[in-house]
Amino acid sequence: MGPETANLAEKSLKSRFQRLKATSLRLRNEPLSERKARLRKLESWIHSHRDRIRQSIHDDYKKPLLEVDTSEIYPVLAELRHALRHLEEWARPVKIDATLTFVGTRSEIRYEPKGTCLIIAPWNFPFNLCLGPLVSCLAAGNNAIVKPSELTPHTSALVRELVAEVFSEDIAIVVEGGVEVSQQLLELPFDHIFFTGSTAVGKLVMQAAGKNLSSVTLELGGKSPTLIDRTANLNDAAKRIAFGKFFNNGQTCIAPDYLLVEKTVHDRFVGLLKEEVLKLFGESGSVSEQSASYARLATTRQYHRISELVEDALQRGAHAERLGTFNEKVNFMAPVFLTEISPDARIWEEEIFGPVLPIETFESVGEAVEIINNRPKPLALYIFSHDKGFQEHLLRHTSSGTACINECVLQFTHPNLPFGGVNQSGIGKSHGQYGFLAFSNEKPILRQKSGWATPYLLYPPYTNRMKKIVDLLLKWF
Repeated sequence: MGPETANLAEKSLKSRFQRLKATSLRLRNEPLSERKARLRKLESWIHSHRDRIRQSIHDDYKKPLLEVDTSEIYPVLAELRHALRHLEEWARPVKIDATLTFVGTRSEIRYEPKGTCLIIAPWNFPFNLCLGPLVSCLAAGNNAIVKPSELTPHTSALVRELVAEVFSEDIAIVVEGGVEVSQQLLELPFDHIFFTGSTAVGKLVMQAAGKNLSSVTLELGGKSPTLIDRTANLNDAAKRIAFGKFFNNGQTCIAPDYLLVEKTVHDRFVGLLKEEVLKLFGESGSVSEQSASYARLATTRQYHRISELVEDALQRGAHAERLGTFNEKVNFMAPVFLTEISPDARIWEEEIFGPVLPIETFESVGEAVEIINNRPKPLALYIFSHDKGFQEHLLRHTSSGTACINECVLQFTHPNLPFGGVNQSGIGKSHGQYGFLAFSNEKPILRQKSGWATPYLLYPPYTNRMKKIVDLLLKWF
């Protein structure tokens, strides 16, 4: 794209943004029935175009069709239905009780739309993570620009067609493109930015948002630890971790990033884990390109990045066990287990985001806590144990965006739980009512009665009588 073409594209983008901003003022006063109608129209489109959605994502990185149903389509439909069932409850003003200091006043909290929002989606769940946040955005009464990932072009094009068919251009538009387009978008004064992606890019998004004081929700990632102690049901743990780690080829922000296994059960557990991986994704004793249940890495760049992490670990003395074949030409990488990893290996510094699973041992809960706390706060913490003391010690002495006990990755789809990270793994929460709140301004309103009111007691002049009142206030109220 030449300079003149880029300039015209930028002007067009600003013009479309201004139209959205103007419409957002009208949306503040529309009835909830209008919001619901949009959500129902979106729900109907998804049902009618299920096969197109499945095929687009499969075309991008050979994601199994049933996995598209369960991890891309179902979460969006569940979010839609949950919002439709509860929208009136969420949007209803909440009355707030007055304390003794505020006798005579009446207060409430109203939930008003933030305005025009930007949703920047990643490539790993290219449909789910575009449309899920858009549901919350529209439910809260906003309009939006959606920026899908250029790395999944078939799904990106599908999302553009979907939005154009379902919504008018003053409600939602899709803007496609690469880094330059994202940079242009981030220069605009959005009322809220919802970004899902890496921590490194999240920092850039937050920096750009700061120039316009746009509020942000950042769903990032990190190295989510998974602990297995000697009291765990090892068969259950192996099955659930095998699924949580390797579905979508490990390209999941809440996937177990590394395992901490109590030393006494390490060998037995790793053996069970291998068995479960092969049961879920393998054929004839390995995971190959013929597997109908195993996705590909999304890009060649992703393939090279993960291969380099493995090679770096091997050069530093790690042992690797590959449960199948590799093929760079089609970005196919079978599951890899890494053990005996040097502390200075790059794999401890980066979120893996692929089918490589480092495994370490621990001998005490204190040692496990120290390992976790020496790394940035993760998006998820997974604990497989039937020792409640062990569970509670880990929950109390570590920090993570989410946590599961004897389960993994399931927390993402729970409609009544907030989802999000903490510090390096994210800012803000989403899903269900928490997503509605992320896109809403919680506006407090206080009403005072006419005539004499208790605040008058604190008005000047500041006399001895006033001093006694303040002393009482500080001591008792």
